[in-house]
Amino acid sequence: MTSLPDRFRTAARGAGATAADADLDSAANYLLGRWTEPQRHYHDVTHLSAVLDVVDRFAALAPHPDRVRLAAWMHDAVYDPRALGDANERDSAEFAEGLLLTLGVPAEAAAEVARLVGLTAGHATEENDPDGELLCDADLAILAADEEGYARYTAAIRREYAHVSDADFRAGRARVLHELLNLPSIYRLAPIRDGWEERARANLRTELETLA
Repeated sequence: MTSLPDRFRTAARGAGATAADADLDSAANYLLGRWTEPQRHYHDVTHLSAVLDVVDRFAALAPHPDRVRLAAWMHDAVYDPRALGDANERDSAEFAEGLLLTLGVPAEAAAEVARLVGLTAGHATEENDPDGELLCDADLAILAADEEGYARYTAAIRREYAHVSDADFRAGRARVLHELLNLPSIYRLAPIRDGWEERARANLRTELETLA
């Protein structure tokens, strides 16, 4: 099995990085250090690997899959459960662009990766944005997990928000679930939507019933 640093190096090269392999490996290991910070229970290396696996599985749907892979690496590079609004995504996007530029990724590609990272704040994409759609669909893949996997996900999210009271957490989480259920479609790309939409909606409805 290809290691995560190897996957990062391959994606960076595909996006035009000119840095030495040793520098790319150092960047990957630095990112992995971020993904293993103690405040992370769901937004961790397991989530990173899962998002990358979905991107790889459906890479043919995206015109620039290596940019999507790099955005997957970067999309939770900054993660503080106490942050307000979309601060984590904004900071991750800014961090992504800066890091990629230091690795010799062309400015246009680095800016595009940063744009993709920013989309994960609300998972809203414009028309004709298959790269963005693939990243957002991959990030939300967990919603279509089986019963056991979804239970692990919700438990991990609750641990990340241990500083929030039960009542406030239930109210905030319910708002998120309602927003997702009110979308015309949770998943944007047809092959993903056809396979996962029904299961994801069932999971969200079940969780809402539990919260109530």
